[in-house]
Amino acid sequence: MSDQYQAFAKSTIGKLVIKNLGLPSPTSLDRFVSATPVVQGAVLFGASSSSSLSGSIAQVLANVHANAYAGNNVELQQAAAKVGLNLSAFNEGDKESKFKVVIFDASGIENSEQLHELYAFFNPIARQVQASGRVIVVGINPESAKTVKQAIAQRALEGFVKSVAKEFKKGIAANLVYVDLTAKDNLESALRFTISPRSAYVSGQVIRVSKAKTVDIDWTKPLAGKTAVVTGASRGIGEAIAHVLSRDGAHVICLDVPQQQADLDRVAAEIGGSTLAIDITAADAGEKIKIAAAEHGGLDIIVHNAGITRDKTLANMKPELWDLVININLSAIERVNDYLISNDGINENGRIICVSSISGIAGNLGQTNYAVSKAGVIGVVKFTAPLLKNGVTINAVAPGFIETQMTAAIPFAIREAGRRMNSMSQGGLPVDVAETIAMFASTASSGLNGNVVRVCGQSLLGA
Repeated sequence: MSDQYQAFAKSTIGKLVIKNLGLPSPTSLDRFVSATPVVQGAVLFGASSSSSLSGSIAQVLANVHANAYAGNNVELQQAAAKVGLNLSAFNEGDKESKFKVVIFDASGIENSEQLHELYAFFNPIARQVQASGRVIVVGINPESAKTVKQAIAQRALEGFVKSVAKEFKKGIAANLVYVDLTAKDNLESALRFTISPRSAYVSGQVIRVSKAKTVDIDWTKPLAGKTAVVTGASRGIGEAIAHVLSRDGAHVICLDVPQQQADLDRVAAEIGGSTLAIDITAADAGEKIKIAAAEHGGLDIIVHNAGITRDKTLANMKPELWDLVININLSAIERVNDYLISNDGINENGRIICVSSISGIAGNLGQTNYAVSKAGVIGVVKFTAPLLKNGVTINAVAPGFIETQMTAAIPFAIREAGRRMNSMSQGGLPVDVAETIAMFASTASSGLNGNVVRVCGQSLLGA
């Protein structure tokens, strides 16, 4: 469904009205287009003193052929030179240059006094980030810090990034990537995602990178040769996920209930995939998924996207509505995962990706059943992640207001409030959820395990 307010905001009259009334003016977000550079614009790279991740960041920038700049930072220049990244000189008094991406390596910050380095780097260039740009801070996972003071300082980075995400406006996304001290080589997948248009509607988020086996891949087809199952794939977000995973090289098995066979066939035909029309709540659903994937080399990726809402206030909710939502949204995921994990149903270095919701993080009026189910999905991720073996990972996305048939049915006033109550002042698109899932699905994302990333434009709900 089109956002008529956003269209009005771009018109001559709309711009005048919005300016005079002080209304939000949504920026058109840049989104990924195949066969285009990862970053279309200049990159400004900064670092705190004695930072340990600059070389790894520089390597990623070199790999994507970034047009990168840096100020008078000798340590940073040396780290970049070692990996073949040419950092052009940036005069810190220059107020005219604009940057599509600004990256700051904060891994060298070891106490609260050194947090001033954040201010010193960002304050002079805060107005020089382009519309729909990216601000990324890279730090040390506080849990892997060597001292209490370092852990405190690194944890403080979250407050900075989330505030910047709200301040900078113009569709600029700000995110924080935490890296374990031993996980430098696992940074690339998360960093490529956060600096690119793929992360258009992901802002104010934290991605944690842990130590894992590294794999060389073709970044133009990161899922080449992989088999993926996407539940609830007949329309909306599930359809978008199927398209994006196929675009990245995977054979996608589109799964939904038999009643959706026609739409399943349509989606599968569009992407050259196959279909599996089953009830995901059936006791043998996991077994049927394993059998279907075996025809294509076994299961590499499963995306638990299928879900429903049956909204009522708790006082007015019938027990069957409670049970139905919990069964489809949560219990089915548990049963399928239990079967696949216990019966060698996921290939080595496989990926399990769940779709939660910001309602599962913050709760929502009239959605006790839905919020319970989606909070439970986060529990699935958090408590399954440490138990997985053979390089298998599990992560989740938590969408906010996404433009789908479901949100189109919401009453007008509530729908408009949902669209505007985030730092981007607009709803997201199904492809925004799909791109985030594709990051977790990537063969290179072995260091991403146990993450829950909101795809909500930094919604004020639960912020």
